[in-house]
Amino acid sequence: MITAQYDGTGALRGFSKITRDITDRRAAEIALRTAREEAERASRAKSEFLSRMSHELRTPLNSILGFAQLLEMDALSGQRAHVGHILRAGQHLLTLINEVLDIAKIEAGSLALNIAPIPLAGVLHEALMLVSPMAADAGIRLQPLPVLAADTGIVADRQRLTQVLLNLLSNAIKYNRREGQVSIEVSIDGPRIAVSVCDTGHGIAAERLGQLFTPFERLGADPNVEGSGLGLALSKSLLENMHGRLTVHSQAGVGSRFTLELPFVRVPGSETIAVPVIDTALTRPAPAVRALRGKVLCIEDNLSSLALLETLLQRRPGIKLLSSMQGQLGLDLAAQHDPQLILLDVSLPDIDGVKVLQRLRGSPITRQTPVLMITADASDLARQALREAGATAVLSKPINIPAFLAHLDQYFPEPV
Repeated sequence: MITAQYDGTGALRGFSKITRDITDRRAAEIALRTAREEAERASRAKSEFLSRMSHELRTPLNSILGFAQLLEMDALSGQRAHVGHILRAGQHLLTLINEVLDIAKIEAGSLALNIAPIPLAGVLHEALMLVSPMAADAGIRLQPLPVLAADTGIVADRQRLTQVLLNLLSNAIKYNRREGQVSIEVSIDGPRIAVSVCDTGHGIAAERLGQLFTPFERLGADPNVEGSGLGLALSKSLLENMHGRLTVHSQAGVGSRFTLELPFVRVPGSETIAVPVIDTALTRPAPAVRALRGKVLCIEDNLSSLALLETLLQRRPGIKLLSSMQGQLGLDLAAQHDPQLILLDVSLPDIDGVKVLQRLRGSPITRQTPVLMITADASDLARQALREAGATAVLSKPINIPAFLAHLDQYFPEPV
């Protein structure tokens, strides 16, 4: 900085100059910028790794659980118990994979949430309906839901809120007493709404409550009761990312109360309470054999997944299967054979599955052809993006066999 110096008469006497050494500050700024760029690169690399791992882990499970479901459909009565063990173990592994990936996404700051005001009654009813078969098998009574005003709402990501509620409810059922009870209570305190899941189980000793939200910590739970020890840790993290919190009050020998708190909001109108069709109607057992006719093009690069789809289509005599392990070859086959249905995997070695879908929709031959996208990403955001890109329906890996066959029968009506 240069400053003019004047004497008492106002005459210019000279100039003064002040200099400051900012070398250290510039070095610190450069170091900070470099660290930020490295952190962003690391975050992107972690997100890409998680996406890849999701696909790599779910793809072999697709074959394991898919063929196990087929065995269960065809097995003799004496073999069903053995197949049931395979299915339960596979589902347990799938749950563990999902929870580990979710926690890793939260830590990487890459978990996508769609936080918005939603009616609370519908979410609670859906969660209770989904766990009701589990409660019936365990001999646990589910108490009726509290009556809520039609405009009672909560600010959250609907899918993730349902995930948290299902975790709390399933725990309340699994760790309850025989002929015990599970109830849901709702209270509003100013700008917050609290939803409590209460059980009549054995409770948790006070000195062990601090370990409850530690990943993989099951507090000496019965090893015969399935669980990973990740559900509560994940639920707590999900709620914190939705500006909420999860607390617990438990008394040994009496039971436990897990309470989630989130912002309260009034939502206009009421919501029709219904479980999504894909979870009910499409999962009913389908007939073993139907005489359908037509062509199905399957674009899938994994040999085991392709073998599973081929085996499934054998249950529909008259359907001709065309298969491709590359996107470009699949596009060529679609143009040449004009199939009635296309099964398209999202991850392909040469062309991304979404780009293949866009090209199919851009061709006059396949513009109206039903396309079932098969993906390892089961999130609502991924499903929505695929539908917006032109997918007729989306199936996540591992494939639910009855749901797949129901889709197939929908696009190939049985000849009259």
